[in-house]
Amino acid sequence: EKLRISEPSNAYDFGQIVNAVNANKDRAACADLLTITDPKTLPVLLSNKLEGEILLIFIQSLERYVAGKDPGLVYQHLFYLSKAERFKVVLALLSKNEKEEVRQLFDLLSESQTDQYSLEDLESLRKVYEL
Repeated sequence: EKLRISEPSNAYDFGQIVNAVNANKDRAACADLLTITDPKTLPVLLSNKLEGEILLIFIQSLERYVAGKDPGLVYQHLFYLSKAERFKVVLALLSKNEKEEVRQLFDLLSESQTDQYSLEDLESLRKVYEL
């Protein structure tokens, strides 16, 4: 059955939804969650719970379901994800293949025309993701 996603009001709720989404590998539900979640709130909602698996399902969901419709939102999520606690640690632990998935999302964003970010913005964020 499809997970019903409602806007999380706090880090605990967000964590519960993320765990459910991740356990089911439900990228569509994860995309729904990221679509209704204000990117600026990500660092607070993630608290110190960011892990490689979570970063990857976020990346895959954004690439598969959101990038085509709203590249600006994807950029915002990537930007604020990089501000989350444990981001550098999680990034350092990604495998070569996992890094490649992140790179593909950035490539997709660089092909999308939007006035919500410039190619310079994207390039500097790419550096933050060590790509």
